[in-house]
Amino acid sequence: MMTNTQISALLDGARQKLTQRFLALEAMEQENFSRVMDAFRAERVAVRHFAPTSGYGYGDDGRDVLERVFARVFGCEDALVRPAIASGTHALALCLFGLLRPGDILVAGSGKPYDTLESVIGLTDEVGQGSLREFGVEYRQVDLNKDDVDLDALLLTLEEPRVKVVALQRSRGYDWRASLSVARLGEVAAAVHQRRPDVIVMVDNCYGEFVKTQEPTHVGCDIMVGSLIKNPGGGLAPTGGYIAGRGDLVEKCAYRLTSPGIGREVGSYMGGYDRFYQGLFLAPHVVTEALKGAMLTSQVFSALGFAVSPQPEEERNDIIQAIQFGNAEGLIAFCQGIQYASPVDSHVTPEPWAMPGYQDQVIMAAGTFVSGASIELSADAPIRAPYIGYMQGGLTFSHVRYALGHVLEHMSQKGLI
Repeated sequence: MMTNTQISALLDGARQKLTQRFLALEAMEQENFSRVMDAFRAERVAVRHFAPTSGYGYGDDGRDVLERVFARVFGCEDALVRPAIASGTHALALCLFGLLRPGDILVAGSGKPYDTLESVIGLTDEVGQGSLREFGVEYRQVDLNKDDVDLDALLLTLEEPRVKVVALQRSRGYDWRASLSVARLGEVAAAVHQRRPDVIVMVDNCYGEFVKTQEPTHVGCDIMVGSLIKNPGGGLAPTGGYIAGRGDLVEKCAYRLTSPGIGREVGSYMGGYDRFYQGLFLAPHVVTEALKGAMLTSQVFSALGFAVSPQPEEERNDIIQAIQFGNAEGLIAFCQGIQYASPVDSHVTPEPWAMPGYQDQVIMAAGTFVSGASIELSADAPIRAPYIGYMQGGLTFSHVRYALGHVLEHMSQKGLI
């Protein structure tokens, strides 16, 4: 069993090896923070924009200015940023239903999408829930080729004139693959538009915001979607999601959010908008802290002989760190260790369960201030071979380091390391 002294030495040694990488992350943080600050100043954000509203929300200046700030930060024409969007999956479904019509074809250009979208698309046996398939939208899938978009195969699907949307998932999801870079997403979008200018390139940007100095909408992707309790909420946003991109496309999604003829003009929020503004203000720093924690985790578990993705020195395009345990016991113990080192519910022991929207039992460790917020330190995984754990978030590097100490102690006590 590892002693506390050995655990501390392992963590300190791993941190030393990452010094230069951390300096590069801090330079990136400064560039991203400058872009956020420039947007706040350009839109003249003021205290009055934090005020709560009620009823229909007509003329809600705080809501409207927040959306313009997001659009500036993401380098696009428009953004829909709403507390009423309950999750990343909800935002993705909202976007897909807003853009697609009966008879259209949706192409998943980066392989099978995240598990919770299977029911949205209609890939499961569930019926009567209003999936895209039930509304007459057809689905095609282009699997990845060596962890990369198979561009030739994707372009072949565009020969069918009914293809309307090409969806790309930036993050790895529950997959052992590299996440897609912003540069690669831009290349794919350019190739699709060259072949079919009418096809919409949509990006699931969850877990990716502020990991680089550009977002998919900076490099030619038409529209992107994310959750505010992930990166762009900075750990403060209590709920919500966003859709950002071309103005005409965002407008279509707004009609789906409320109703045709009304769209974005309504939607109040009695909680007030200060935490959304301040969360975005903090987001570049918080994401950088999470990235540092992910790198440390990769360095530590790589040193212990586990397969990790990304590797400590590898390019990162999201905040997720994957670790392959090879057995359910190691995976479960890892997640439990994260939970035991959480600021909330540290006394709770997570166990695998049949979570709605997932096809396998899932274990989730998330002792977070905002329920389910994966920009806060959390870990989750489906219980299936080869038993890969996915860790993400960490509002501070100190918390990740602290949690890793508890994880190592817990796994050591169980004889797993």
